[in-house]
Amino acid sequence: MATRQSVEECIQKCEDAIRYAQEQFKSGTQQEHYHDNEYTQAMQQLEESVNDVAHLANSANSQQREQLHRMRLQLQALQNEMILLDHDPNVVGGKLH
Repeated sequence: MATRQSVEECIQKCEDAIRYAQEQFKSGTQQEHYHDNEYTQAMQQLEESVNDVAHLANSANSQQREQLHRMRLQLQALQNEMILLDHDPNVVGGKLH
């Protein structure tokens, strides 16, 4: 059984990852390709958070699973936005260079 503290810590880690990713997303839309390492790191943190949520949900009660599910949806929505931003420096105007 997941403890309340473990769920709260996971949610906090996810919220931190979301904040960092939102900063990098905003920076990516404004500055294009100047912060590729940070952008990639933010996406990795989101993926790790999604995995942590999925793992913790396996031992959570129904209320905790619902809370973790909502968090997973937020993480995945932001992941999708970041992927669709077309932040790859090798891609210009939708064409690989």
